[in-house]
Amino acid sequence: MTKKARIMDWPEDPVDALPTALWDAASVAKAIGGTTQEDCFIANVATDSREIGEGGLFFAMRGEAMDGHRFIPTAMTRGASLVVAEHPVDAPHVLVKDSFAALQALGAAARARVLPEARIIGVTGSVGKTSVKEAIYAALDRTSRGGAHRSVKSYNNHVGVPLSLSRMPARTLYGIFEMGMNHAGEISDLTAQVKPHVAVITNIAPAHIENLGSEEAIADAKAEIFEGLVEGGTAVIPADSPYFERLKAAALAKGAKVLSFGRAAHADVRLLDALASPGLGGRSGGSLVTADLGDIRLCYTVASPGEHWVINSLAVMAVVRAVGADFGAAGLAMAELEGLAGRGARVEITTKDGGTALLMDESYNANPASMRSTLAVLGAEKAKRRIAVLGAMKELGDFGPALHAQLLAPIAEAKVDFALLVGPEMAALAEELGTSGQGALGKPIPFTHCQTADEAIARLAAFGLADGDALLVKGSNSVGLGKLVSSLLAPSA
Repeated sequence: MTKKARIMDWPEDPVDALPTALWDAASVAKAIGGTTQEDCFIANVATDSREIGEGGLFFAMRGEAMDGHRFIPTAMTRGASLVVAEHPVDAPHVLVKDSFAALQALGAAARARVLPEARIIGVTGSVGKTSVKEAIYAALDRTSRGGAHRSVKSYNNHVGVPLSLSRMPARTLYGIFEMGMNHAGEISDLTAQVKPHVAVITNIAPAHIENLGSEEAIADAKAEIFEGLVEGGTAVIPADSPYFERLKAAALAKGAKVLSFGRAAHADVRLLDALASPGLGGRSGGSLVTADLGDIRLCYTVASPGEHWVINSLAVMAVVRAVGADFGAAGLAMAELEGLAGRGARVEITTKDGGTALLMDESYNANPASMRSTLAVLGAEKAKRRIAVLGAMKELGDFGPALHAQLLAPIAEAKVDFALLVGPEMAALAEELGTSGQGALGKPIPFTHCQTADEAIARLAAFGLADGDALLVKGSNSVGLGKLVSSLLAPSA
């Protein structure tokens, strides 16, 4: 056979027929039912003009307080090639009646165009869904050599999910999407858009209990993710949860296969052992994990410290099994995965005495379960002093005072040397610390209570970080403790 014949006989691959660009103007218009005279390629999609890059598609959407059409000039300045708008504008655009409906339509078109062999994963849960989503992405991106896509940040709501779908390239092999909720019925709508092959529930905890009323109702709301599973899909659920049977029944009712993970004897991905590994400079490291999957055993390293990350890793391995990916590549990814800003990032900061302190940045989110987990990680740190800046936990309703007060025990167990409480909801914990808070050797735990992040910055400065300290910053995002973290990371801090 001649060289030319061999080239002409090159095997066809279905992926070769898929576009290399994310979108073009014509395909966008066709997908969303709009009209355009433009001819351009699209490299990225955004609903926030600040996120637009060169070759971007900007959706100008109307909100309760803001009209995105006002930011079209900004989007164009930042490199937008095309705008989706509800009325004619002075920019290359696709005209539609409803920009939000158009975004959903583009997300649906992106989901529909991926190859049949692509696998889509949906992730929800009361705690850790963003971290687990990122870990699954890292594992599958490595095993597919860059063929994975995921929702960025915490884009997990009615806008974030279709936006994340619309950003998924046609050549994607694995798509990982986070789904959040505040009320019953919200995940049902999101999972119908994602249509996952694998649906993951990380755990059930009293987050958003103000709106749902009970943990049972929270479990049922999270279980809505199974409604969107494709035929023959897999539900990945926590074996150690008191709501395991409830979640399993919900999954089986939708015809799903069930894979469970955890310490329980019945877990399909079962933890056999987890040994803490030493970190650099005497700091806590991650864990060496051994897990039993029935037919095989896995041994791998998890870079991030803490029991919660050990369990998170089991959920990741359950997903890897469900999609038939490579365990070796997944193990390497877990060994390299570092904490995200606001979600477990660990940073050495310079103190005014010329030394260094460890900053544990958990400032983006908080609920009772995640508070206990991260306080335990703080307690495991080898530090001269352990300082906890704890912001209020939101959306707990009438359960709030009791759930805040119950943080007394994990604070004491973590051997916290100073607690800085932020937000009015922390009053109940402040009262507990003031009346019965006992730390090491039965001594009272020093603490102070303030109302705002700005006050917290001033109080922490007055307390003074020193060489060898370990500082945990954790609270619901609306408390604003990210500002305190930024002040610590600033060059002048």
